[in-house]
Amino acid sequence: MKFLAKLIVSAIAVLIVSYLLPGVHVDSFLTAIVVAVVLSFLNTVIKPLMIILTIPITIFSFGLFLLVINAFMILLADKLIDGFEVKNFWWALIFSFAMGIVTSILENFQKVNS
Repeated sequence: MKFLAKLIVSAIAVLIVSYLLPGVHVDSFLTAIVVAVVLSFLNTVIKPLMIILTIPITIFSFGLFLLVINAFMILLADKLIDGFEVKNFWWALIFSFAMGIVTSILENFQKVNS
């Protein structure tokens, strides 16, 4: 049940961020749920492999390359999902930052109201 609540919060965050950023477009709430599911899967399966493969670059960049990996995960989700569009790498990077902030705010709001 906790996982489902996190997916709903992530889907709402996707909608909010897509509304705020002109370089990101989501067709509907159902698409936002699919985006949340796909990003969850990519962050669970693909991202750890990418981190392992890019350890030297990540160390050399003092961890900043992890932001690039996050942006690539979002661009990959863009390619996989119809109805979800991110214009370029920079919008994906901004989307990643904004998703982190909005998700954090919504999860704190959810905890307060529980």
